[in-house]
Amino acid sequence: MDAMTTATAPLPALVPVWARRAAHAVALCAVPSGLWRIAMAAGVHVGYSDQVLRDVYDIPGWGIAYVVGLSVLAELAALFPLLLVSDRWRPLRPGVLAPLAWTASVVMVLVALWQLVVALTAESQTYLSSGTAQTVWGLAFAPLFAVPALMTAVTWSYAKRHR
Repeated sequence: MDAMTTATAPLPALVPVWARRAAHAVALCAVPSGLWRIAMAAGVHVGYSDQVLRDVYDIPGWGIAYVVGLSVLAELAALFPLLLVSDRWRPLRPGVLAPLAWTASVVMVLVALWQLVVALTAESQTYLSSGTAQTVWGLAFAPLFAVPALMTAVTWSYAKRHR
């Protein structure tokens, strides 16, 4: 009787390859900006003068803990979509994880919009010392703008598989 019960049990829906790739892409999108922040915390010249680092970002000082902590939190958040495509580890039931994933998608869209506003403000532009520094900064943060769309796609795929 056990064999019949097991044979008739519905198989879990397979995760599409594109969803797995999108989840991994989310994790990778956070890496360049995190490395840029860690370089800034380590004292590497990233386009800010020593005076700006000291006066605005308090580096050296508590600002180091802030930018490193922000990098770690951003990367941990970017790893969340991997839970939605993993068959190995399920910390929550699908009924709990799906609304949490949709909430994360909405938050990521809002954070991306906020980052865009911050990036385009005159104050943030004036701190960087040159056009080259602004270009490097832009390249480091540009992948973050793909995160909301990727996260939404992964979340949609997860919700569709667990209906």
